[in-house]
Amino acid sequence: MAESSNSNTAELAHFSRLAGRWWDANGEFRTLHDINPVRLAWIDGIVGLAGRRVLDVGCGGGLLSEAMARQGARVTGIDLSPESLAVARLHLVESAPLQVDYREISAEHLAEEAPQSFDLVTCMELLEHVPDPARLVRSCARLARPGGTVLFSTINRTVRSFATAIVGAEYLSGLVPRGTHRYSQLIRPSELDAWGRRAGLTLVSLRGGSYNPASRTFRLADDPAVNFLAHFRNGTAP
Repeated sequence: MAESSNSNTAELAHFSRLAGRWWDANGEFRTLHDINPVRLAWIDGIVGLAGRRVLDVGCGGGLLSEAMARQGARVTGIDLSPESLAVARLHLVESAPLQVDYREISAEHLAEEAPQSFDLVTCMELLEHVPDPARLVRSCARLARPGGTVLFSTINRTVRSFATAIVGAEYLSGLVPRGTHRYSQLIRPSELDAWGRRAGLTLVSLRGGSYNPASRTFRLADDPAVNFLAHFRNGTAP
């Protein structure tokens, strides 16, 4: 029996309303524009993107998908927002001859259709927006080939992240649209590690992230108290 979609209607509507702003570097997604180069360098340093078959889960308007394609990866980007995918496809036309295969499909359904098909699966800033993040982790694991790489980026559930990522970013500075994040849906690294182990993933490394809104700079850090990026390997073999 096919799995039902692991999505939240309100969350999808929120991002669909903002779809036209994906490629505005000074708009609602400006923080993603600012962190994208560092995030890309981290990914490329782990896997070497050139020639890799890559799946970008929750690709939105294609910021990371296009960036990985520019590094020579063969990228498939999936999302459940048709409005965001329309923006991604339009921008791809403007970025020709760059190629990305954009599909409106959930990770759960794609895992049934094409298991173990990708060298790398990226799932960035999505876990905190789905009803069942553990299920999404399982789907990402199923989509990676044995020995393949699965990368997640999300927000920790701490007092500091509440003050910084929600109160500060959404209500004081307006860096992120209000209502984008809910504290109860944020994810601790220990929770993500447990979900990964149950899905057959091995945690290789964990990095924190620090964003300075004044200088619009993002850097990797040792402290995962707010943002963190997790590198998993599919399977236990080295």
